[in-house]
Amino acid sequence: MPSELIYNRIAMLRAERGISRRELAEALGVHYQTVGYLERGEYSPSLHLALRIAVYFEVNVEVVFSTEPFPRLGSATETA
Repeated sequence: MPSELIYNRIAMLRAERGISRRELAEALGVHYQTVGYLERGEYSPSLHLALRIAVYFEVNVEVVFSTEPFPRLGSATETA
């Protein structure tokens, strides 16, 4: 049976916007350690939390979360 690992770009989105884990956690109403667990893939968010994260970053949920690894930035699969 396939793993239920969920990949995410939370750390990248935070870095782009200069937001700390604590700031994101406060905005979402979760403990800052939860953000760390999410970023490291140690915890999969509920659908409700995933949607709130997407709304916070003003992107579609698919931009933040995926069941497949995201291509690495600058990889041959991405075009400029």
